[in-house]
Amino acid sequence: MKREHQKNREPGQRQLRIGEELRHALSRILQRGELRDPDLQDVAVTVTEVRVSPDLKNATAYVMPLGGARRAEVVAALSRSAGHLRGQIAREVPLRFTPGLAFALDTSFDHASRINELLHRPEVERDLAEPEAEESGETGKETPDKDG
Repeated sequence: MKREHQKNREPGQRQLRIGEELRHALSRILQRGELRDPDLQDVAVTVTEVRVSPDLKNATAYVMPLGGARRAEVVAALSRSAGHLRGQIAREVPLRFTPGLAFALDTSFDHASRINELLHRPEVERDLAEPEAEESGETGKETPDKDG
């Protein structure tokens, strides 16, 4: 049985497992503060996700500096340190081939904040509250009795 190659298919179990291993290893390395780049000094970086390519040769780490400060500088500094980080990961994660690293800013926090902001707008809160009132029978409208 031949597998069809699809560009937008879900990642496989192995990709997900290796991505999690890389995320944990990268978090430990960054927590130890072994990088000497001045843009990474005194900055706590959260590694939210690592996505691995289907061939396991490349990985993209999604990061966010704590508090969201100096985002561009931190991502640039991590990109400059990618070779060193790859070597550190090779020592911690037993893989036949350690993937090349790329870093990207995680925008999921911004998206979640935007959705939260939209949900708390007065017109949206009003629309969300109306179905609840209808379900509990608090619409103020009288319903006719079946018996008369």
